[in-house]
Amino acid sequence: MAGRRRLPRQYYQSEDVTGLARDLLGKYLVTEVDNRYCSGMIVETEAYRGPDDRACHAFNHRRTQRTEVLYAQGGVAYIYLCYGIHHLMNVVTAPRDTAHAILIRALQPENGMEVMADRRGMSANDVRLTKGPGALSQALGLTTNLSGVELFSSASPVWLEDRGVIIAEKDIYSSKRIGVAYAGEAAQWPWRYFLKDNKYVSVHRKSGL
Repeated sequence: MAGRRRLPRQYYQSEDVTGLARDLLGKYLVTEVDNRYCSGMIVETEAYRGPDDRACHAFNHRRTQRTEVLYAQGGVAYIYLCYGIHHLMNVVTAPRDTAHAILIRALQPENGMEVMADRRGMSANDVRLTKGPGALSQALGLTTNLSGVELFSSASPVWLEDRGVIIAEKDIYSSKRIGVAYAGEAAQWPWRYFLKDNKYVSVHRKSGL
């Protein structure tokens, strides 16, 4: 579509995972799953940094069959099943074997809202449509079957786009990440980023930093 640009492989190579987590605000997550096109603007993210981040699945260089994709060169999807129920969409960043990732926590839906509503079993106008990482994955058809796909590839059914949206620094808030109380000191890191006053953000909690 005119005026839209799939983010290239190089975009994901930065080792500054918190910087990328902020920069992804205003970018678009797009899927074409089962020939159904959907997209939404990213309004909430969380950064995870292996190997020193206890909240990261790759903490202390942990490598398992599930997490091996985290060690890929930046630019692939890491989608895992949380509590056996919710599929969570992460973007792997940084060079190979670095194991940094960004969780996409919420989207402002734009294209394919009727498709999203059908998948979610609710009205297209319901604010819960893409509010939260499990909700957005269900709405966009994201499952663990897509973990490892190259987001920059023209053949990928999942990708990120730059549609020219510019987010002012004053409109970006940060807070502690959600659901990582087990992570010791890392649980206090203000690595969750979200857009001020956006109704699709999962929880509005400003850090004050």
